[in-house]
Amino acid sequence: MSTVHVFEHPLIQHKLSILRDKNTSVKEFRELISEISMLMCYEVTRDLPLEEVDVETPVATAHCKRLAGKKLAIVPILRAGLGMVDGMVAMIPSAKVGHIGLYRDPETLEPVKYYFKMPPDIDEREVIVVDPMLATGGSAVAAVNFLKEVGVKHIRIMDIIAAPEGIAAMQKAHPDVDIYVAALDDHLNDHGYIVPGLGDAGDRIFGTK
Repeated sequence: MSTVHVFEHPLIQHKLSILRDKNTSVKEFRELISEISMLMCYEVTRDLPLEEVDVETPVATAHCKRLAGKKLAIVPILRAGLGMVDGMVAMIPSAKVGHIGLYRDPETLEPVKYYFKMPPDIDEREVIVVDPMLATGGSAVAAVNFLKEVGVKHIRIMDIIAAPEGIAAMQKAHPDVDIYVAALDDHLNDHGYIVPGLGDAGDRIFGTK
């Protein structure tokens, strides 16, 4: 079964409290999404493997460590996931970025892929799928399905807020994918919104509501 990591770092929790506030402006909301993503990225990458390297300083040889093993890719689920990319790329400038666009079929309610563009070597990369909200889990499950179909073997999911229903759906469909969140909220309401949540993340990032 996959592991759920809930980050309780004071800076993350402080920024999350402002992010939830209904009176937070679009500008500040967008900045907070990026800042929280940057802080979460620091935690999500904590167990990346390192290798020993020698570096010549102006004084002597230093025995240092650099990232080893698989390269990274950040894959936002459109459109709200886009708000998390800049903060993560600031932390990992060499990471490639893929994009997955999904919409929900109004009749079947199943996620439908309308856009899928990945780096050519995506199957060789450690992939972090990002989306501010893990609500029903439908989009996250579908995104991981599509990534596995093209050969990706190492996947993590990073969401700012999750509902228990979304966690359960992800763990059932993809028990090999660890989940990283800043908050695990109470439940979903009848409209599929996370409670207490923060409303529609996409609308609040892009000012469309």
